[in-house]
Amino acid sequence: MQRTRLLSSALRARRAARLVLVLAAVALLAAGCAPKKNIPPVQPVEVCPVPPSATAPAAEPEEVVELPIPPADDGVPLTPQEWAALNSTGELDKDLTPEARRDVELHFKYFTHRARGTFERYLKRSQNYLPHIREVFRQQGIPEDVAYLAIVESGFNPNAVSPAGAAGVWQFMPHTGMRYGLSYNWWMDERRDPFKSARAAADYLQKLYGDFGDWHLALAAYNAGEGKISRALEGTGAEDFFDLRAKNHMLDGKAQLRDETRQYVPRFIAVTKIMRNLESLGFQAPDYSCAPKLEPLRVKPGTDLMALAQAMGQNWNDFSANNPAFRRYISPPDSHTTVYVHAMHLDAANAFLAKPQQRSYAGWRVYKVRQGDTLDRIGKRCGVPVSVLKRVNKSGGKLQVGQELMIPGGGDASGFTAQAEPPSSKAASAAKPGRPDRSEKPSSARTRDIAERRATYIVKQGDTLYGIARAQGSSVETLQKANGLSGIALQVGQKLYIPDAGAEATAIARQEAEAANKAIVASASRGNAERAATPVAVASTSRGASAKPAAAQAAAPLGRAIVYKVQEGDTMWAIARKFNVPPKDLLRWNNLDRDAQLKPGDRITVHAAQ
Repeated sequence: MQRTRLLSSALRARRAARLVLVLAAVALLAAGCAPKKNIPPVQPVEVCPVPPSATAPAAEPEEVVELPIPPADDGVPLTPQEWAALNSTGELDKDLTPEARRDVELHFKYFTHRARGTFERYLKRSQNYLPHIREVFRQQGIPEDVAYLAIVESGFNPNAVSPAGAAGVWQFMPHTGMRYGLSYNWWMDERRDPFKSARAAADYLQKLYGDFGDWHLALAAYNAGEGKISRALEGTGAEDFFDLRAKNHMLDGKAQLRDETRQYVPRFIAVTKIMRNLESLGFQAPDYSCAPKLEPLRVKPGTDLMALAQAMGQNWNDFSANNPAFRRYISPPDSHTTVYVHAMHLDAANAFLAKPQQRSYAGWRVYKVRQGDTLDRIGKRCGVPVSVLKRVNKSGGKLQVGQELMIPGGGDASGFTAQAEPPSSKAASAAKPGRPDRSEKPSSARTRDIAERRATYIVKQGDTLYGIARAQGSSVETLQKANGLSGIALQVGQKLYIPDAGAEATAIARQEAEAANKAIVASASRGNAERAATPVAVASTSRGASAKPAAAQAAAPLGRAIVYKVQEGDTMWAIARKFNVPPKDLLRWNNLDRDAQLKPGDRITVHAAQ
């Protein structure tokens, strides 16, 4: 008994000592964390800072949105938070069949686990467009969750394309887009206008819901077409989408729903569950109050968009990021169009548009018809469709020697200054027949002359056209058109015009190009262990083979495996297009999946085609 009392007393003493230590530690922490004199108060942080030079979102690269159908189960159990999100229900995901729920779970796990980075990228893009889409859908009485269909279609990328030819945030095919008011021609592609295409998508979805009286069937028809779904329902007697899925085997051959359509609605449902539970799933919810404040402006036919951008203090990339629908530097000459301008540039834009349209045809040139010319030959030579040449020149197709034609400048790049004088009025009409002007230089030679006078870059030893284009944020095709180049060969001391480049930007570009080319030379000197190849040299056809620099031919011979160093902004799809190889092959050669995230400096193996 005495021993027990002694042990109890010792235990109490120990506990008391520990309590003293804990209190002392708390006191020290409190003293250390107490506010001290002479420490300035924390300044409030601006929620949505908008630097003057960064008012436009970065232009999204062109990419194909292709997802596994259905994605494989990664075998990772769902957390309690994920289970709760998966079991949550909204207006469009109630009473799912067990089979449908299993497919929804696969897509849910795919976006929250394996493709989490991809989904985060989609969320970041949604900040620019989702508020507008929600408002449009709300005005037309469409359930708010349907706005998330844009994630399934394109990941909110206005420049998303599909192998079948669909484009834009809502992946309209050309014919369907035009049916719902989206212009598609040589001048512009309004399927890529994220604001107009949202209205078209709402109209189309509302029409489909009216056809089927069921949102799941309407969504399936958005993917497969209303005719396909109507015939499938008739052939199976199904009552709803999931019943139709279960009876798909009753259909013959092409009448059956493709796997993509069968998984389309489950994928959409998985996305809606994630979007309703972003915070509990650990995603950073976008701040939609920070969406760019863009104002629509109506511009006259033939407006010089490059000059408009310059009047607002922007280069073409900045302007195009807000206006991805325009394919040329000039708006269509036969119709009014809409441009989107940041609120802080509104005054400058209105001031420019209020001036007389002396720049309406900047970038155009006058072509004098020669013996043997046809509109087809001129169109191919100048890269302009015959239909466009006929329309802008009001021509029926017959030409006369000496006649002058207006040739529109290209949208990717024009070698002509934005301040060029407009063509004379006689350019649009036929001149009297006469002898052809043999003293007139070919268009490429005239372009080179103009480019040399406006040169912003001097070619140095080791420069490549691709290296200069990449450093400047341009493209090889742009530099070729702007400088009248038919190939990629350069000469030391050659003068190049870099569109959109000021003196400071050009100096930076030159330094970056020199550094990039030094790295290529250093890589080659290490015994070609890793071949740093330029995509242009590999992708060139046999017609341009003679124009390749000898160094490029040695570094990347056709038909052999080469190693490409990933540059800033590269994606697997973009690299595949540069090398003219299938994206699936590029993934297979490098043991990568569709959601692989590339970083500048990564090495990608490419097998160039013969």
